[in-house]
Amino acid sequence: MNPSPTPSYRALLAVPSLGRALLGTQLSRLAQSMVGVAMVLFTLLEYKSPALAGIVTFASLAPGLIVSPIAGALLDRLGRVRLIAIDFVIAMVALGLIGVLGALDRLPPWLLILIAAVSSLTGIFSATGLRTLFPLMAPRELWERLNAVDSNGYVIASIIGPPLAGLAVGIVGGPLTILSIGLLYGAAAVVVIRVPEPPHDAVMSGNLLTDAWEGLKYTWRNATLRGLGFSITVANLGYGMMTIVVPLIILERLHLGEATVGLVWALQGVFGMVAGFAAGRWDTRGRERRLIVIPTLLVAPAAALLLIDDGLWPILVAMAVIGFVIGPLDVAMFTLRQRRTDPAWMGRAFAISMSFNFAGYPVGAAIFGALAGYSIELSIVLGVVAILVSAVLAQVLIPASEPGVAPAA
Repeated sequence: MNPSPTPSYRALLAVPSLGRALLGTQLSRLAQSMVGVAMVLFTLLEYKSPALAGIVTFASLAPGLIVSPIAGALLDRLGRVRLIAIDFVIAMVALGLIGVLGALDRLPPWLLILIAAVSSLTGIFSATGLRTLFPLMAPRELWERLNAVDSNGYVIASIIGPPLAGLAVGIVGGPLTILSIGLLYGAAAVVVIRVPEPPHDAVMSGNLLTDAWEGLKYTWRNATLRGLGFSITVANLGYGMMTIVVPLIILERLHLGEATVGLVWALQGVFGMVAGFAAGRWDTRGRERRLIVIPTLLVAPAAALLLIDDGLWPILVAMAVIGFVIGPLDVAMFTLRQRRTDPAWMGRAFAISMSFNFAGYPVGAAIFGALAGYSIELSIVLGVVAILVSAVLAQVLIPASEPGVAPAA
């Protein structure tokens, strides 16, 4: 591998095994984008409960966030590839159980929540493992391009996955759709397991709990990771609101089909892909905080369009604007976190930081899922307020200057 390649998207193709890693990642993210929509639609249609949809979303994410320090220590200790594949296999088994039991009408709400919670415990392996695998495989000169491809992998999945999931639920039903998504995770495991584990140095004590605790201390002492954690998790409260509210408006207020829910999310992905690839060409050094704060401020008025009860157009405009501004935000956030984290601590620091960042999403889904049953409008207003607060926190808490890589704790 050329240690100093000319930065370009073409140069990524020369990185050994990176193409296979990206393929496995894309398969898993397609499954992830489908399962989010499929589970919400399945719960709303089968149990007629927005509150349960929020609880299931919370259960499918929160336990994994709680154990993230341990998961991060295991990633640094054992490497990434095996643990990523293990998570994909567990996701396949869990979704297979939900699909089969749902088809047999043997899936009470408590069991659905339990399966979702158990399967989430390993979710951080793939979420963090893939995000820390890429910078270990590619040189720093390609990080902006690689992060644009990584971010747009989510975007492409969000273009294809949600409408596909919505259409499948409408045609074959929720159980069979969820079962097929589990098989997609299995295919991702087969692809990823053949990626060679890249060499990495990790600062380890030999004791798993001690390593996890040291990871917590390192992440907290890193001002950038700490600032990202507080600001992004508050923003994700608002995004969790949209996960429940947008399907509710489309299904119950506009009386449109499940496929429309997926198409609306796909629209966000289309605009995000365009903006994300453009942002990948920028040198973000010294401008990362601005590229986080300004897009977050623009998300708030876009989300507020959901308050307009005038057909589908407010939702379409809101999703297009949000997708367009989140593309540069993701590239800036990913690159900033990579630049300001010691590579020896990436497994633990990224696991904890990403979990901290994402914690607001399942919490927001659970809170606003319960609240939306009483007032969709109040849910939207509180979600918009959370997004505005997150922009303020990003401006105040994320260091503007580039202090260099944070040293070991």
